[in-house]
Amino acid sequence: MDTKRILRHMLTPAWRIRVTFPRATLAAIETAIRDAELTHNGEIRFALEAALQPLPLLQGVAARERALQVFSRLRVWDTEHNNGVLIYLLLADRDVEIVADRGIHTRTGADEWERICREMETHFRAGKFEAGVLAGIRAVSAHLARHYPRHGKKINELPDSPVVL
Repeated sequence: MDTKRILRHMLTPAWRIRVTFPRATLAAIETAIRDAELTHNGEIRFALEAALQPLPLLQGVAARERALQVFSRLRVWDTEHNNGVLIYLLLADRDVEIVADRGIHTRTGADEWERICREMETHFRAGKFEAGVLAGIRAVSAHLARHYPRHGKKINELPDSPVVL
């Protein structure tokens, strides 16, 4: 049991998201996703969570495991070409996880996603949350454009708005 992690989560209230990600930042993230998706046939979702609830926290649920749960809950997998990508931020841990649907994952592997996550976390450690997320969206989009270049009319299968859990 990681006592420091438990305390960090217990001391990270839900309102911390509103301070760190005010409405203007959430709007900028939505715009960035909408604009990014015009360059490829992938789908991007961004979800953030202040802290884990006590039971999952005590069970030792890692950010990756939680990201997989959120990926399923938001139905990011439910796209015609299995081309959805979730960018998940667990604020208490300042941990970013990227979950790519099986259609993308088989083409790309995990190394590039991991590099993007670490880049975003570097911004977060400096307190630059909006810049970190926007840089992450741009990097994910560039990666998707290489593997899912835009062909024909773009159908937006998933909402572009950030999800606050």
